[in-house]
Amino acid sequence: QLQLVESGGGLVQSGGSLRLSCAASGFTLDNYVIGWFRQAPGKEREGVSCISERGSATQYTDSVKGRFIISRDNAKNTVYLQINNLKPEDSAVYHCAGYWRPNAHCTRDKGRYEFWGQGTQVIVSS
Repeated sequence: QLQLVESGGGLVQSGGSLRLSCAASGFTLDNYVIGWFRQAPGKEREGVSCISERGSATQYTDSVKGRFIISRDNAKNTVYLQINNLKPEDSAVYHCAGYWRPNAHCTRDKGRYEFWGQGTQVIVSS
């Protein structure tokens, strides 16, 4: 069973930083594209960022470019999302998700993803 477990969320003031982690359980992350998505109450789930299986390709949605950094450590079976200069509009539940695709770029299209974590909540106070 492919499981992803997110951690690192919390309550932070505007302008602060957090590092979210997405740990794989029961399988190794090699050959899997991993994406980070967020969903605020009453809004659609949004693809924030993704990273290819070796980390050579990344994507970001425009609203987080220059503030969020996605990375992965396959030896630790973990993908990270460093989020800096947080804004109240970044408040949401953040999920990581994955699909099997070696030697490929990544996509932020949520329909492409095959398995999801339960999420970690980020609340940014103004």
